[in-house]
Amino acid sequence: MDVVTLLQHPPDLRRPILLAAFHGWNDAGEAATGAIDVLARELEAKPFAEVDPEEFFDFQVARPTVRLQEGGGRTVDWPLNRFSWAALPGNHRHVVLLDGTEPNLRWRTFTRGILDLAAGLGIDTVVTLGALQVDVPHTRPVPVTGHATDEKVATQLGVRRSGYEGPTGITGLLNHAASTSGLQAMSIWAGVPHYLSGTTYLAGALALVERVTRLLEVDVPLGQLAEEAVAQRDEIAELVADDDDLAEYVSELEERADRSSTTMTGEAVSADELAAEVERFLRDRDR
Repeated sequence: MDVVTLLQHPPDLRRPILLAAFHGWNDAGEAATGAIDVLARELEAKPFAEVDPEEFFDFQVARPTVRLQEGGGRTVDWPLNRFSWAALPGNHRHVVLLDGTEPNLRWRTFTRGILDLAAGLGIDTVVTLGALQVDVPHTRPVPVTGHATDEKVATQLGVRRSGYEGPTGITGLLNHAASTSGLQAMSIWAGVPHYLSGTTYLAGALALVERVTRLLEVDVPLGQLAEEAVAQRDEIAELVADDDDLAEYVSELEERADRSSTTMTGEAVSADELAAEVERFLRDRDR
């Protein structure tokens, strides 16, 4: 079966590179998919292909959503896996962006379909973006780790190699499949404070976009995202200042981060109630 359906044929792409991120387990704080959204917007990416969700999703788990349209009609939004392409300014090459949703079923077929498309487009490098929960405060730089088949590239990106072992998601599987298929593969992960993982974390998206633009050797306007990240940080600071328990907890994390280099192990922290309070606050602000 053809996993990927072409909506229209893209032009002949010059030295294309694939960037992929998936909503779901691999996307704490929506930092990874947020980075793809920013790149798609700033590079004016054009959609050209998608994956039919019928074969890869359990719709009782990943339910489609219904929304109203102007004029009173309704439309259904299905789990999305969409490809778009863009020219990189001043770089004489193209990028293919995959804005995805982690499927429920048939992961090997799903990844093979993506790599088949990559082969057809002449893509020789696959970069996956992810974000996970870590026990670091929002007042410290976003920790970024990753892996690359070319360790020199990882060093140039300033990415510390992850020592993670354990359950993986579609992001890790795609990266592994690309590597074993002979493609150059790398993954870049941002650490999102545990207590903010349930809301959009703009600082995490900004950290990933900065690493990607360094990799692609392009300048992408990031002023708007940086301003929004600073504004969100100020909102979090207001909440922390108004809650003695939360302030003490964040201070504890700051001391821990300052004492030793932060690891990206995704350890759980004992602050579930405080996390829920922060997430409710930020969701209310977003609305």
